[in-house]
Amino acid sequence: MKGTYKVEIELAKQEKIVNRLFGVSLAESRELTDGWANAAYEIKLTDGRKVVLKAAPLPDVKMMRYERNLMRAEVEVMRSVRDLGTVPVPAIYGHDDSRSLVPVEYFVMEFIEGEPYSKRKNEMEPEQREKVERELGRYNRRINELKGSRFGLFADEASQSDSWKEAFGRMIESVLLDGEDEGVELPADYDEMRRQIAKALPALEDVKEPRLAHWDLWDGNVFVKDGRITGIIDFERAMWADPLIEHYFSHFNGTQAFNVGYGQASLTREEKLRRSLYDLHLDLILRIECAYRQYEDPVHIEWTKKNLAEGWERFLAALSPAE
Repeated sequence: MKGTYKVEIELAKQEKIVNRLFGVSLAESRELTDGWANAAYEIKLTDGRKVVLKAAPLPDVKMMRYERNLMRAEVEVMRSVRDLGTVPVPAIYGHDDSRSLVPVEYFVMEFIEGEPYSKRKNEMEPEQREKVERELGRYNRRINELKGSRFGLFADEASQSDSWKEAFGRMIESVLLDGEDEGVELPADYDEMRRQIAKALPALEDVKEPRLAHWDLWDGNVFVKDGRITGIIDFERAMWADPLIEHYFSHFNGTQAFNVGYGQASLTREEKLRRSLYDLHLDLILRIECAYRQYEDPVHIEWTKKNLAEGWERFLAALSPAE
């Protein structure tokens, strides 16, 4: 996806990065175009190894409030999850935020064999998909077993609080402020949205323990090969949160196979209300980020409008006493 966030790292600069880290030269480089914000390159070294270089946007690019310091957070979270030894997360070989070699922060990580599940999913037999999604449920549960001391975005200490209700309230308010800043039209007036969201926030008081949530664990961030998960990437938006905020509990996925692997039973009414807040939060981000990243694809932009309109109606329905 094309947008304003991505920066191009010229070949000579890539060469300097790998030479500094590994003491060998670059043999081949290929840009990985699946990402939406960061630039990424698959690099083959002269000693035969493959690595991936991931580069953050330029520091002066206007971003949404929650997107600040994401690369630092990603590196720290990936290292913590990899240390568990039970989740397939690529090793981090180097991280540099000095901007001495290139004008952006970057890190280099282990190359993962396989392809994103989003690319292979439709080609798989139903039983193969179920196997992958059960496995994903187990891995997601292991990630969520990491405990924190406060709730909120890993990358943003200002969002953190001892209360999940307060931390999430700050998170969704920051997204609304981003929308107001850019004049993004929503399905309802901003103040009306705030009033309705405030009605649902007390449901979050039941969440007492901060757990690590990947939050962006959609099919594009899961790599598969030969019917098995080979790697999980993109931890930059990780947070200390209610595990129900994870992507596979959202209206986009929510498969039974994942629930079985995770060990999640059917949701109570209060849990469904919490989940409706998390869905609305994501739907708002998907719509509002279009203005910041200046996406050029009209089909995607129209989809975000339709998705948010439907999401707003689902949220209002979840607030109804009849739900």
